[in-house]
Formats: sequence, C-alpha cells, structure tokens
Amino acid sequence: MTDWKKEWKPLSAIAGVFLAFFYLPIGSVRFENALIEAIYLAQWYAREHVILCLIPAFFIAGAIGVFVSQASVMKYLGAGANKVLAYGVASVSGSILAVCSCTILPLFAGIYRMGAGLGPATAFLYAGPAINVLAIILTARVLGVELGIARAVGAVIFSIIIGLMMHLTFRKEEKEKAQVQMAMPEEPVSRPLWKNAVYFAVMVGILVFANWGGGGDETGLWQAIYSIKWMITGLFSLILAGILIVWFSIKWWKIVAVVIPASILGLLFPDHPMLSFAAGAVGLSVITSSSKGETGDWFDQTWGFAKQILPLLFFGVLVAGLLLGRPGQEGIIPSEWISRSVGGNSLGANLFASVVGAFMYFATLTEVPILQGLIGNGMGKGPALALLLAGPALSLPNMLVIRSVLGTKKTIVYIFLVIVMATISGIIYGAIF
Repeated sequence: MTDWKKEWKPLSAIAGVFLAFFYLPIGSVRFENALIEAIYLAQWYAREHVILCLIPAFFIAGAIGVFVSQASVMKYLGAGANKVLAYGVASVSGSILAVCSCTILPLFAGIYRMGAGLGPATAFLYAGPAINVLAIILTARVLGVELGIARAVGAVIFSIIIGLMMHLTFRKEEKEKAQVQMAMPEEPVSRPLWKNAVYFAVMVGILVFANWGGGGDETGLWQAIYSIKWMITGLFSLILAGILIVWFSIKWWKIVAVVIPASILGLLFPDHPMLSFAAGAVGLSVITSSSKGETGDWFDQTWGFAKQILPLLFFGVLVAGLLLGRPGQEGIIPSEWISRSVGGNSLGANLFASVVGAFMYFATLTEVPILQGLIGNGMGKGPALALLLAGPALSLPNMLVIRSVLGTKKTIVYIFLVIVMATISGIIYGAIF
C-alpha cells in the first residue's frame, strides 16, 4: 500500500510541472518573445562569460582549496581574525579583482570553505562586483560626477557594513566556528608564501586582463591597456606555464604541447583570441586532471566548483532572461512598468529599483547604459543609485549559487541587507541631490 505521507512531495512536483506545461501561454507574442530572450541571454552569457570569466575563476578557486593553507585563510579572514584586518583584506581583494557578480562566486565559495568568517566572506562577495574601478569611472563620466562618487563611497561602505551585519546576525555560529578553528592544528607549509602569492597574482592577472573592457576614450589609459590586453594576457599565461614547470614539477613537454597549439590558434585567428584562450584552458585541464598529488587535487577542486555552480548559473540566467529580457529587449515583465515605477525619490521607487536591480543580471559595465536610458525616461537620482548599489552585486543566478554555499537563511539575510541598504542610500542621495 502506497504511503502518501512520503509520496506527496514527488506528486506535488509532478502535478506542478504538468500544470505549468498545460497552461503555457503558447501563442502569446510577449511570452514567445520572452522565451527567445531567455535563450539569447543564455547564449550571450555562454559566449562572453564562461570561457574568459568563469573558467579562470574556477581554477583560482580550486587553487585556493589546494595551495592556500587553511591556517592562512583563518589568520586573515577567519571568524576569529582581527576585524579591521579581515574586512580590509576582503574589501581590497574584491576591488582588485573587479569582476561581475557571477565570476566572484567560485572565489567566494573557495575562501568560505577554507575557513573564512561569514562577515569577511560576504564583504568579499559584495566588494568584487560592486567596487569596480572602471565601472565607477564610467558612471562618473556618463551619469555625472556626483553619482560616480556616491557609487564608489556607497560600495566601499556597503561591503564592510554588510559583512559586519552578517557576522552579528549569525554571531553564535561564528563564535562556535572561531572556537573550532582555534583548536585546529597548524598545517605544515609545503611552499613559501611568496611563491603562492606570485602564482595567484599571475592567475588573477590572466582573469583581469582577459576580461579588460575599453573605457570609451581612444586616448585614455584604459583604452591603451585594452589595445594590448591580449599581449598582457599571453605574457601572464607564459609566466604561469613556467611556474607549473619549475614549482609544480609538471613535465616541460606537456606544457609545450599546450602552448604550441594555443599560440598557433592565436596567430591564425588574431581576431578570435577566445579560441587560443579556450585551447589553453582545455590543455591545462588535461594536464592537471591526468596528474597525481596536489596538481591533480587542483583539478578535482576546480571541477567540483564547476559542477556546483555552472548549472545554477545557467538556470538563473534563463529565468532572468524570461522575466526581464536583455538590455533594450522585452521579457514577460514590460520594461515600461519598470520605467514608470522608478520616478521621483519615494520609498517605493527606491525599493523597487533595489529589488529589480537585485534580481536582474548585469554584466560588468552594462548597468551604466541601462541607467542612462532609464534616467532619460524619468528615473529619479535616488533610485538610480539604489539600482547601482544592488544590481552589480546581486542577480538571480548569483542568488541560487550563494544559497548552495551558505544555505537558505543566510542567503535571504544577505539579499535583504543589500536591498534595504541600497534603498536607504537611494533615499538619502535623492534627498540631497
């Protein structure tokens, strides 16, 4: 006899999926356009973010899990670490990376699993995409100096306050975590700190310069670096190859077997550098996955992060595209609803801007032209800042992954803090300006 007390969950899931498909509004122009937008957004995400952003981030996160001692993470970012040092390191590390809300996730998961305190880890999580120097400069140039300064100051303060609030909210768990960490024996150091520092700096250099965007000024420094970004990326890649041979004892002929085809692809297809980059990433994966010891462990950790994070990200991108569409395109929710709801400086307008910003996916720098269009359609200055502070740091795909790392309760509190603080900041800024 069937025990329906145990079977009601799968029955409900089956019934829910059946009803969803049964009542799909096929034939509705808006719904069908939203489906197309979801697929377009997922395709764009796959082309622009996976190879150049996420793959290097996965390798860095995997390296954190293998080559960074737990004692080092706990010393600088642990639950019992000096608070000034911990939050300073977390916010500065995030600003140096200057990546989008999805690329920061593997790195956040890596340091949190290695023993970082909840407060410093979430400060790092917010700081990475929010404190983006180029985005702040572009904001000041396109949307006004006042808004650029407000974004910079707000993002720095946010990263620290959100981290402290997360720590205080879950201080009982953090206290227990600190006591456990204090009782842990110190791990033996297999490689000097300076070697690990150089190794990580090289990988971060590859991540940053491979994703370097032009600043729009043909004679500016940012644009000058952009014009040679692939030369810089290639130089960092060669340095990494040398490190793997000298410090990690990987046979030189294996490295050469990866460098040669990647270089040939770069010479044959200079307008498509992603081919060369992808070849190098595949080659590194083959080398590390077939190695034993710490190099093999590096790939195992990297693959573990990829399995956990990528499916959630793509599902979240599809849903975000279905609901909100791409920039300039329509999803299920009409963009005119959003434009009408963010005028003035009311509590509702700022809260709405914060919520929409939190759930919508913004690639690095895309929030600026989107806001330019919204401001042209009547968006208030307060809601504009609220969206700038909530949008780049959160997204629906980002939320799904954070939940898999922190759990539902901590994720809800983090989202709530970002939205509330962005709303308050918007109200204050709108009242002043």
